[in-house]
Amino acid sequence: MPAPLSGRKAQAARNDGLIVEAAREVFVADPTAPIAAVAERAGVGISALYRRYPSKEDLLRKLCADGLTLYTSIVEKAVEASGSGGDPWESFATFMREVVAADTHSITNALAGTFTPSPELYEMARRSGELNERLVARTRQAGVVRADLDVGDLGALFGQLAAVGVGDPARDHDLRQRYLTIILDGLRVPPVTTSLPSHAPTLEERARQWVPA
Repeated sequence: MPAPLSGRKAQAARNDGLIVEAAREVFVADPTAPIAAVAERAGVGISALYRRYPSKEDLLRKLCADGLTLYTSIVEKAVEASGSGGDPWESFATFMREVVAADTHSITNALAGTFTPSPELYEMARRSGELNERLVARTRQAGVVRADLDVGDLGALFGQLAAVGVGDPARDHDLRQRYLTIILDGLRVPPVTTSLPSHAPTLEERARQWVPA
């Protein structure tokens, strides 16, 4: 078991967690927001933020690296399950549900094209891409998914689902799982019709999106 952090190091670790969480909230809502908005949301001094992340690009790279790490852990688990005698459809469907629940693609939607990725990020993306290829290939070979599903479709589908929302995190989660269910039914072989979770957006929820923040 690692030794407990000293008081100063523990505070720095807490601050880092607050900064990263705040940065995700701020930049998903507005990728052009200044880094000072992150410090304010996190409740830390701007100097504490700059000691950890000297520039906004450094912080954006951290957010994307965290998202890629989480995504890769989910697809790795799915690849392992698909190759160990488990149900190939359930391995694939569970992967899709967990990625959507983790909401790894909201940050991708928000930040794509706003900063220069590092070589490390490109390597992480290459690794996750290889795992995607293996998972889709195994699922197609098992004959449980339509044969024309391409690995490139995954990112597009996840991006579309991440854009679904009514401004309430719990409802956004439920709605994304609802529409993912429709997508999965469309991908599965043989075709099925699954009862949809939750309920469609209400008129009030849809109208709320037009109210200025």
